Amino acid sequence: MDKIDEIIEGVIQAEGGYVNDPDDAGGETMFGITEAVARANGWAGPMKDMPIGIARRIYLQRYVTTPWFDAVAAVDEAIGRELIDTGVNMGPAKAAEFLQRWLNGFNDTGRRYSVLFVDGRIGNITIDALRAFIAWRGADGRRALLRGLNGLQATRYLEITEARPTQRKFLFGWVLNRVEMEA
Repeated sequence: MDKIDEIIEGVIQAEGGYVNDPDDAGGETMFGITEAVARANGWAGPMKDMPIGIARRIYLQRYVTTPWFDAVAAVDEAIGRELIDTGVNMGPAKAAEFLQRWLNGFNDTGRRYSVLFVDGRIGNITIDALRAFIAWRGADGRRALLRGLNGLQATRYLEITEARPTQRKFLFGWVLNRVEMEA
């Protein structure tokens, strides 16, 4: 099992199996895959019967390769893992935006690497900036970037619950189980 498979398995473990909580804005899910996403990816059966193999395929395509989080993981596994996890909960574009914002914020005088256009889409320029940042700041930079990404993730969870109070019952679990401060 390569590291991307391990990351996907970790997400599946965190998400659990079948859930149909009427208060969950994501609706009915299996292995963390919402019904809407499952249907968009060809699953037509009952959600509680969706095979884990389909969930793995959806995770790989929608939450790893399409948003280029596999390329991020190739540069730094922990940062890639964080983006995949955040992307599953908030959408890949939001996770990519978080990375781009922090890389811009950490770019000292803006001369260490290209200033990024924050569009929530990772490509070669963002990957090059990440490589340059890690080469420049090393292990401390990696830790600071992970803390920043997790800080934005936690803040976004709070914002979600402030906008939709029905989601408050999930806030504690989101922060406890999804926001990791060290990797």
